[in-house]
Amino acid sequence: MSIVNVVFGRPLASSEAESQQIGVAKGVPVFGLDALGSAAYGPEAALTLLIPLGVAGLAYLVPLSLIIIAVLAVVYFSYRQTIEAYPKGGGSYTVAHQNLGMFPGLLAGSALLIDYTLDAAVGISAGVAALTSAFPALHPWTLTLCLSSLGILTVVNLRGVRETGALFMVPTYLFLVSMFTAICIGVFKAVQSGGHPHAVVAPPVPHGAIAAVSVWILVKAFAGGCTALTGVEAISNGVQAFREDRVKLARRTLAIIIAALAGMLVGIAYLVKAYGIVATDPSANSYQSVLSMLLGAVAGRNWFYYTAILSVLLILIFSANTAFADFPRVCRFIAEDGYLPTSFSNRGRRLVYSEGIVVLAVITGVLLISFGGITDRLIPLFAVGAFLAFTMSQAGMVAHWRREGGKHARKYMIINGIGACATGITVLIVVMAKFREGAWITLIAIPALLLLMYRVHRHYQKVNQETKSDTPLDVMQGKKPLIVIAITQWSLVSRQALSFAMNLSDEIKVVHVRQEDTKDDFCDTWHENVVAPIAHAQACVPELIELSSPFRFVIQPITQYVFKLAEDHPDRRVIALIPELIEKRWYYYFLHTQRATLLKTELLVQGNDRISVLNVPFYLTGR
Repeated sequence: MSIVNVVFGRPLASSEAESQQIGVAKGVPVFGLDALGSAAYGPEAALTLLIPLGVAGLAYLVPLSLIIIAVLAVVYFSYRQTIEAYPKGGGSYTVAHQNLGMFPGLLAGSALLIDYTLDAAVGISAGVAALTSAFPALHPWTLTLCLSSLGILTVVNLRGVRETGALFMVPTYLFLVSMFTAICIGVFKAVQSGGHPHAVVAPPVPHGAIAAVSVWILVKAFAGGCTALTGVEAISNGVQAFREDRVKLARRTLAIIIAALAGMLVGIAYLVKAYGIVATDPSANSYQSVLSMLLGAVAGRNWFYYTAILSVLLILIFSANTAFADFPRVCRFIAEDGYLPTSFSNRGRRLVYSEGIVVLAVITGVLLISFGGITDRLIPLFAVGAFLAFTMSQAGMVAHWRREGGKHARKYMIINGIGACATGITVLIVVMAKFREGAWITLIAIPALLLLMYRVHRHYQKVNQETKSDTPLDVMQGKKPLIVIAITQWSLVSRQALSFAMNLSDEIKVVHVRQEDTKDDFCDTWHENVVAPIAHAQACVPELIELSSPFRFVIQPITQYVFKLAEDHPDRRVIALIPELIEKRWYYYFLHTQRATLLKTELLVQGNDRISVLNVPFYLTGR
């Protein structure tokens, strides 16, 4: 078994696609890691922005969380309709494209691609940051740990959807069990104590308020908390990954993810208020995450605490997997419409869209390296792309139901209309609240990506325009081509190539570059090796063209001769036949000049459609 098969798995045939499809149990970790993991940083993002209010800020966390959950519910019901109406997947891009037009579709697609890219980078860095917070000795290795995590995620996703789900099932369900166990214990203690439970490990004493409550602070806190909604659209993009009945399974998976996320958000908000937990400054040495303080207050620093923290670390690192699951799928849909390279739509050896996975890994790696593995500044950009995609999708569904009609069309239009308004307003709030913190980057990146897509599409249009033909095949016998074969010395390689050339045409020109002050007996043995045998066979003798090279160039004189020959014979095709030695081991190529490769490249780059390049390989097998 080869190393490639060990690392990436054996190649899968197209007929095995059904065996790679998943159910609900694996669908949750494959498509829900980002949404579920956001419970670890969404409430903290809101609490961090409420720090200036001190303890008084806790009174606003539950209402803000309920508003976020209400938006989440609207998004859930909207995407239920999307999954049913578009069972082939595509999510926001497909819905907006088919119902609102190409530009809105590409706008939604661009927002999603940028969102998934940031999701991958921030998810990995947030998980590693939590790990280095628990084990400070690992802090110097932050970037190394980030890139290692990225490498693992890339390999796992290249192995296929089924194996990805199997690998991430344990950390996903460990996280859910840990969180809901902690929430249940905390709520039980809070109810027993009349709403004021005693903390096993007391959280840091909050400081007093340093600012008065204002609408702007609450708006910013809401925008920060909205990061908890990223990733909920993932299933609508990957419906085809589920086995039959895929619509039913996809909707059930979505319901489980949304219900779990909503339960964690409301539970965390209630317990944070009950235990009086206020966010600490992320840049301070005494920083503790909200979940760490909450788990310590509920259960203490025991085995359960460390198990739960371990699950949080794993879920944060692996939350980037949602991006790896959906980024390639969105690229595939856009590529099929001709706005991204068509190779994005090709399924790889394991029936996944390998090129999209690799591109996402490269971009994520660049972001991690650029920010040294600390990408906190990218977090404000999260919600912009996600909610813009939500808005375009729901607006598209309104147009869909209006066109399709039917018994429940009016009801569905109202649901999707409310969803479009709610998420649209949220986009505006997030942009205003997070503009200075980095949201402006998204407002530049999305148009730049749109421009790139249109340039790609324009290129394909030009190619199609230049290559299309309505003329039937001309079966009339035309003139045979002119063959130009470059030979450096007489050998088995050149003999095989010349023999092959004589089967193609009667007009063969053998080009030999003679270099001054260099021993060269090729021309001297030309008659003996070529002319005499051919004359004896009464065949057409090739013409020997000897070119001089005072400056020791070899490639340039040959290409100039080929171009001049094509210019002098505008009614003939010129075939440059190139003998090439093929080594058995790749490292032997470093021992040769690679003139054949250079000659091919020069002719192809500077040539035209009347000049063809034909290789005649000679394989070495005696080593």
